[in-house]
Amino acid sequence: MRQATASLISGAYKVVMTPEVPNRQTVRRQVTDSRRSSHASTSTPQWSSGSLRWSAESRLSAAVSTSEPSISATQISPDAGKEQVLRQLARIIDPDFGQDIVSCGFVKGLMVDPQSGQVTFALELTTPACPIKDEFERKARDYVAELHWVQQVDVTMTAQPQRPMTPDEGRSGGLKSVTHVIAVSSCKGGVGKSTVAVNLAYTLAQMGARVGIFDADVYGPSLPTMVSPEVRVLQMNPDTRQIMPTEFEGVKLVSFGFAGQGSAIMRGPMVSGVIQQLLTTTDWGALDYLVVDFPPGTGDIQLTLCQSVQFSAAVIVTTPQKLAFVDVAKGIRMFARMAVPCVAVAENMSFFDGEDGKRYYPFGQGSGERVKQDFGLPHLIRFPILPELSEAGDGGRPLVVAHPSSPTAESFMELGAGLVREVAKMQRLERNAVRYDAADKVFVCRLPDSSRPEFYLHPAVVRRNDTSAKSINEWTGEKTLRDADVPEDVEPESVQPLGNYAVQITWKDGFNQVATFDLLATLPEHTLPLFSVPAIDNV
Repeated sequence: MRQATASLISGAYKVVMTPEVPNRQTVRRQVTDSRRSSHASTSTPQWSSGSLRWSAESRLSAAVSTSEPSISATQISPDAGKEQVLRQLARIIDPDFGQDIVSCGFVKGLMVDPQSGQVTFALELTTPACPIKDEFERKARDYVAELHWVQQVDVTMTAQPQRPMTPDEGRSGGLKSVTHVIAVSSCKGGVGKSTVAVNLAYTLAQMGARVGIFDADVYGPSLPTMVSPEVRVLQMNPDTRQIMPTEFEGVKLVSFGFAGQGSAIMRGPMVSGVIQQLLTTTDWGALDYLVVDFPPGTGDIQLTLCQSVQFSAAVIVTTPQKLAFVDVAKGIRMFARMAVPCVAVAENMSFFDGEDGKRYYPFGQGSGERVKQDFGLPHLIRFPILPELSEAGDGGRPLVVAHPSSPTAESFMELGAGLVREVAKMQRLERNAVRYDAADKVFVCRLPDSSRPEFYLHPAVVRRNDTSAKSINEWTGEKTLRDADVPEDVEPESVQPLGNYAVQITWKDGFNQVATFDLLATLPEHTLPLFSVPAIDNV
């Protein structure tokens, strides 16, 4: 599995070095020039507000420190050694946050002993499942080892400490020590949602996270078939009166199928109560991710789950058929109304590779891509029609566990990495990326990765460019909303962020709109009128 991770990293990430740090040839030339001159600067570069700031003098100091020694290690103070180490580590850029790892606050517990050449520190990442943690560790060791006085580099990879959730934050009871709850959903049955959910959970575990799976389908639980734990019946803790999850391959499991009653025949409200009780009264312990396998549909069960628990993100499972797009769009809008950001689309049964070496698409193409484009979801992962995938699930051992080096396991690794990245970015997200200024009657936009630091949009323009089924024919793609149907003075009631990609706008007439950042970035900018001072008559 480590090989799969490395393959993913090399294909999806790029760790870059800041241009201020000179290369070896430049270093040697600067050191030679400095030795010829008796005026080489000895000033120490300054760190300000967590960011590395370079002056012309500090660049020369950096050049000297990374080349052949001009001074002995005994002449370097611990403070100067720390500055040099931090300077080296600042060459590593986090590709998601766009900042160096020092400015991100990842470097902890730095200890330097120039006399012995010992350097010790920890890299505290946002999650233990960070898909590029091995790359960070390797770069950190290599860059620090370039310092002439360094003999040994000890790096400890850790994750930020978990903050207990409060009832006000939507986590109580057995969920209070769960950092992120992830929904895996589809509005159409038979698309392989449970297969994706189980393999995603075990992929996150292989990435280093503490993971649990909750099977929320009471009518037809799939988890007891797809995994084979030794203990197949849920137990009750007599002291806490909480349900104890069973476990398989290091992942905690809870399903109504493990309650010893099989599938249930119940009315909707009763089912919602059973699911809520199972989820919230289970002693999950400390988890980084709890994957919830939603039942298909958008009814009472799904709404109750979203209202009872604060979900960090959702993954949508679909198939290539056009009919599947219609159902999935309903699910995404449901999550949008509940302020749950959808971060990825898993297009299952997308293709198969024939014996002739050609790739075939028996169910057509385009449904997943259209979901990604229309709703601005950042990740689309396609999974093949593969007998081994079904056989692994039916045999009680998920494919990513049974065949961790297979191409399909690598696709699940890509899905897991995308999920981890989006959830981590949400923790640092600008909550007011899009807000409504009631005084000027404009949307104020500060979009991530935008070339414009701030711009304004007229509310009527945003409303007229709605891409939902109420405004565009889902089958033909033709616009059905007429511009004249939207009044110029239309105003929003509320604006809520949806992850890193969109906002949910509720208009005063009750209309709900999901506006993606990609869409907003293409709309014509609104110019605010210049402020004018009225003339004062002479007395």
